Amino acid sequence: MSTYLVAFAFGELQSKKTTTESGVEVGVFATKAHQPKELDFALEIAKKAIEFYEKFYETPYPLPHSWQLALPDFSAGAMENWGLVTYREAYLLLDPDNTSLDMKRLVATVITHELAHQWFGDLVTMKWWDDLWLNESFANMMEYVAVDAIHPEWKIWELFQTSEAPMALQRDTTDGVQPVHVQVNNPAEIDALFDGAIVYAKGARMLVMVRALIGDDALREGLKNYFEAHKYHNTTGADLWDALGKAANLDVGAIMKSWLEQPGYPVVEASVVDGLLQLSQQQFFIGDGHDNGRLWQIPLNANYKEAPQIMKEKAISLGNYQDLRQQNGKPFRLNVGNNSHFIVKYDQTLMNDLLEHLDDLNAIDQRQLLQDFRLLADGQQLSYADIIPLLPRFADSHSEIVNTALYAIVNKLKQFVTPGNAEESALKKFVNQLSAKQVSRLGWKPQSNESNDDQLTRPIVLGAALYAENPEVIKAAHEIFTNNYQRLEKLPADIRPLVLRNEVKHYGSKELFNELLEDYRETTDASYKVDLNGAITSTPDNSLITELINEFENADTIKPQDLRGWYRNVLANNAGQQAAWDWIRNDWDWLEKTVGGDMEFATYITVTANVFHTSARLAEFKQFFEPKIDTPGLTREINMDINVIESKVNLIQAEKDAVVKALQSATR
Repeated sequence: MSTYLVAFAFGELQSKKTTTESGVEVGVFATKAHQPKELDFALEIAKKAIEFYEKFYETPYPLPHSWQLALPDFSAGAMENWGLVTYREAYLLLDPDNTSLDMKRLVATVITHELAHQWFGDLVTMKWWDDLWLNESFANMMEYVAVDAIHPEWKIWELFQTSEAPMALQRDTTDGVQPVHVQVNNPAEIDALFDGAIVYAKGARMLVMVRALIGDDALREGLKNYFEAHKYHNTTGADLWDALGKAANLDVGAIMKSWLEQPGYPVVEASVVDGLLQLSQQQFFIGDGHDNGRLWQIPLNANYKEAPQIMKEKAISLGNYQDLRQQNGKPFRLNVGNNSHFIVKYDQTLMNDLLEHLDDLNAIDQRQLLQDFRLLADGQQLSYADIIPLLPRFADSHSEIVNTALYAIVNKLKQFVTPGNAEESALKKFVNQLSAKQVSRLGWKPQSNESNDDQLTRPIVLGAALYAENPEVIKAAHEIFTNNYQRLEKLPADIRPLVLRNEVKHYGSKELFNELLEDYRETTDASYKVDLNGAITSTPDNSLITELINEFENADTIKPQDLRGWYRNVLANNAGQQAAWDWIRNDWDWLEKTVGGDMEFATYITVTANVFHTSARLAEFKQFFEPKIDTPGLTREINMDINVIESKVNLIQAEKDAVVKALQSATR
């Protein structure tokens, strides 16, 4: 057993236990501050996950028990200690009677992630930290495989499309990003490796890509042989590729090398040139990027059989387009299923064909179009002004993942308008038009026999309508708040954050602010805590923002593990941005003393860069962080985030006028 996997825990705890089909004792432990029923969901998921993994891996769980422990203070989200898995309370415990489906899916994937590690990471451990990505990426993929088996009705792979895929695609566009596989010469470098978007999300996409290439039968056979050959020992990534390659009769290692050793990913341009359908690949950047002429071995996943399985070349021709179109009888598409780590830029001929047959595309296909629109526009290879007229075509979709992608573009449009003026009014009018039909269809209350997609879409469209300041929606939220004032915790969990935020924003007072902050201190419901954070930090009152920031360093109110979320939310609030930015600059030494050395420390820089998008903020960001550029663990982050903000500033300068004009045209 690797020493980093040893854990002991002491405390006055309550527990619930059960036994798997094969006799493994499974338990969930928490402090007595929680209601016993909050342990039930985790117990069921943990038991079923271990049973699933034993069958999928065809390898028994090697210990007599598996304890899951909720820790009141824990800087990591969870940790796969062998036999005693530790979690933040928010990622293990939940109220089965009032938790949103979104939160249930999140908690289930955290549990199945850590339990996947009991084999991959614990039974077989990587030899050195340069293969950390493989540990985490594998567990990241398997968490979805397991939850899909336990709760197929949740369509959990759609969550992969809305969380892991966009996170990896966005981060991997910035010049200077680390490759998935990074050499580690000194243990001091380990913390700097934990770039979640690369080590977890991009790596998981790599393995999803491999799974799609070789199929589940070969994957399971390869894993069984891998565990059998290396159990209780250390391995390298090459050992896994060898096992999977033998099972699939494919050189998996050669294909993966181009993805693991190089940062970034390609944009594949599909175009009709002189009557021929041609494809070419080039590294995709958002912001300035140094093109080193990198090439990838791309699993194209095309819907025309004339396209090769793997594209290794810079450019290829597939033949006469009209003949291909006639033979195949459908628009040409690449990356069907969105499993491969690249984006597609179709020329006007191919894009018009796709848009004319939009209703023939499934939810993942439609989502992928929107996802690629957004990234191409961020990279200035497409104009946001040209995307705006296309958005209403997607607005009535009943799919949650299509709506998530649609409103991700809407959120990007916010950076082009100045708060409080006519530009913002035009955007709000446009958002109101986009969301109105869905708001009318779904309303605030669950309806009988509604789908999971309806449950998950409701807060998206209601949130959009509240941003648009739809008076009826604001009034309805206020009535729900008033009718439930004495039991806010019992508000339906999927709409609770919207109701609370609306109340603070439009009907707030010092009394309400204090009551909600006191609720935050007292509640043990992690989901309710997140909702209260979102509400309290949305206050437009400067004096209350000052009071709130005074609580940032009071661990009795805000635990250091939760502080980044509070800081980010105040920073994103136009009324609070200056105060939050002043706080982090004035109290950086305190922050470094409190969370420095923790893998989350650098992410305070990341969340700041994700909010900032003006030239004034860019100058301030550089002035503050450039002197810290040689701080171990921060160098890459500071350099990348300067690039991130610069790219947004340049994009806005180039496109602001056209975007505002397009919004005005769309709302006439």
